[in-house]
Amino acid sequence: MMTSNSLDGTLDPAAPATPATTLSATFRKVTMRFLPLLFLCYLVAYLDRVNVSFAKLQMLNDLHLSEAVYGLGAGVFFIGYFLFEVPSNMALHKVGARRWIARIMITWGILSAAMAYVESSTGFYVLRFLLGVAEAGFYPGIILYLTQWFPSSRRGHATALFVAGNPASGIIGGPLSGYIMATTGGALGLSAWQWLFIIEAIPAILLGIVVFFYLDDSIAKAKWLNTEEKTLLNDALAADAKNKTLTSFASVWRSPRVWLMCLIYFGICLGSNTFQFWQPTIIKGYGIDNPLFIGLLSSLPYMVALISMQFVGRSADRRRERRWHVAAPLLVAAVGFTLCVLFKANIILAMLGLCMAAGGVITAIAHFWGLPTSFLGGSAAALGIAIINCTGNLGNFVSPVIMGWLISTTGSMTAGLFLSSGWLIITAFVLIKFVPAKVVNH
Repeated sequence: MMTSNSLDGTLDPAAPATPATTLSATFRKVTMRFLPLLFLCYLVAYLDRVNVSFAKLQMLNDLHLSEAVYGLGAGVFFIGYFLFEVPSNMALHKVGARRWIARIMITWGILSAAMAYVESSTGFYVLRFLLGVAEAGFYPGIILYLTQWFPSSRRGHATALFVAGNPASGIIGGPLSGYIMATTGGALGLSAWQWLFIIEAIPAILLGIVVFFYLDDSIAKAKWLNTEEKTLLNDALAADAKNKTLTSFASVWRSPRVWLMCLIYFGICLGSNTFQFWQPTIIKGYGIDNPLFIGLLSSLPYMVALISMQFVGRSADRRRERRWHVAAPLLVAAVGFTLCVLFKANIILAMLGLCMAAGGVITAIAHFWGLPTSFLGGSAAALGIAIINCTGNLGNFVSPVIMGWLISTTGSMTAGLFLSSGWLIITAFVLIKFVPAKVVNH
């Protein structure tokens, strides 16, 4: 049997080696086995996280809630997420992805459906917090799971396929949410926003059951791989592990690089959350009132993001460079938010700005994880990924709270959009200035 001695499948001429085509075929087999399911899981997860932005169009009036209350409620999700993410990821590392991801999805599906019965600001806050607790560990858990199957040189494309569930949820979820909001009001005595939460929660529960019976916790447990394929995967991961410089819990806590990653991800989330939770409101501000039309238009930026992240992912893997493949999209998104403000009277240019913002921030989030996973390995990966994600996600709490306060104070989204643009520019600068190229070129 022939083996590969490098991350990209090139051969060692001094030793018998498996042809690169065989190694690539094995990774394609792994990709086709897991990525479609993980893609669907993230699509549903993201849909359940942000469908509150569509429910908001009617829910605020029905419950007599202010923009500031909505902003705090949207953001408090990430407090629960922050507090429970590290323990959740450590639990996944201990019990395996199959059981833990299934538990996460079923729990958050039930809680998301319960959002239909919110009657006050207190109930809104409590359920959003519990939803964050339930979902904590899903995203970093999958990122950790991918490191157990793909070496660094192949992980960019795999991660992009998984995170494609984010823009896909916008492409599908926007029109779907708009349709539900436009057609279900009054059925069985429930408002349209209540039906929105109930209907869109069902897939999470069903997929959680599928995950439990379909996902494999490790290469060794994958019955659909033969012995040669398992050896190829393990050899590739073993070669990749030699490049990891942080492999213990203690090394994570005292590493300046980990805390730098936390700061960078905080900035990305701070800027990106403006888009996640306020896009329907931004589009409505362009003079469009029909929920279905808002939903259809909201899918366009996600289409751009879906194309952008796949293109950038392939480029990052081919060039073996991560830093600029994150910084450049952030700068594009900053320009996009600025266009949303400067040309809000021109629907075409304003939508162009939204497309740039979505393409930029979603692409940056997808490929950011190529930075920390290039130096985190072993048990340190579970802890490090969770710390970075939960600390960075504090930006997801701060952003909607600030945005809600600014809208309530100024009556406009202008200040918030400029603030998001500025944060993304600063984050891109920090990334290029302080992240050495040698950390991310592998």
